[in-house]
Amino acid sequence: MGNTTIAIGADHAGFNLKKLIINHLEVMGYVVQDYGCFSEESIDYPDYAHPVSNHVKSNQSTFGILICGSGNGISMTANKHQGIRCALCWSSEIALLARQHNDANILSLPARFISTEEALEILNAFLSTKFKGGRHQFRVDKINC
Repeated sequence: MGNTTIAIGADHAGFNLKKLIINHLEVMGYVVQDYGCFSEESIDYPDYAHPVSNHVKSNQSTFGILICGSGNGISMTANKHQGIRCALCWSSEIALLARQHNDANILSLPARFISTEEALEILNAFLSTKFKGGRHQFRVDKINC
């Protein structure tokens, strides 16, 4: 890991899980760029998805993590950015395939539907899995219009 930076953002529903994930990442040796939110006060998820997506677009060798209640709204927002492939993952198997087959560069987590243990398993699978390339690269190349 070295000093690899991970960009992270969450809405109010993902705030507590975000804090736990930041701690986990720092223990693993990652540098974390926290784009918020910074409390459980109700906010709008696009305000956090856009900065994380911009960070990942500008630093193509890094990953992003986005968290909201269902994981849907925040991932939909991220995927509006060219070059972003944000995958909503609710199991480690989905995260593994998102990396292997889709070269996902942002992980979206549904805070209200997974446990902390599941979230960490998903995160670890996402970060430790490499993109397979090959036939999958041709498919990824067709994503952007």
